[in-house]
Amino acid sequence: MEYLIRPARITDIERLVALSGGSVPASGAVGSMDSGGLLRQLVYLPQASIFIAEARREVVGGAVLALRPSVRAGGFVGAVDLIVVDPDHDADRVTDALLEELLRSARNKGCSVVEADLSDDPVERTRLERHGFVAAGPRAECQVAAVGATRGRSGI
Repeated sequence: MEYLIRPARITDIERLVALSGGSVPASGAVGSMDSGGLLRQLVYLPQASIFIAEARREVVGGAVLALRPSVRAGGFVGAVDLIVVDPDHDADRVTDALLEELLRSARNKGCSVVEADLSDDPVERTRLERHGFVAAGPRAECQVAAVGATRGRSGI
């Protein structure tokens, strides 16, 4: 089965929240937004990218890349904030396709690093490692080069 990866639309958010099965609960903190409300806002904001995986026009997965500037990292840091996959679909293929698109987007947005929480699940760790993530403390990081960035200062 082919999976199409595309940017999320506002109409995709309810399905994304449903797929999360409660893995994106609201923090419960005073003034915090519910996950659906926050995701709806992120669809339109440049500080995040939300991607949807589709199969036969059905949303079967989604992922969120949140961005923050970092002087220490020398650019933006992307954080894989959420990846969800419909249990009726191939989790490896959908996750791989979503991660490829998140990393491409991170490069295009000037990220120098992309982070992801490390899971205790070896299958999830292997998925991240296939895309270049390595353990870095309690998180995994993947070094990416922003489009147009130079690797060194040669020629200056």
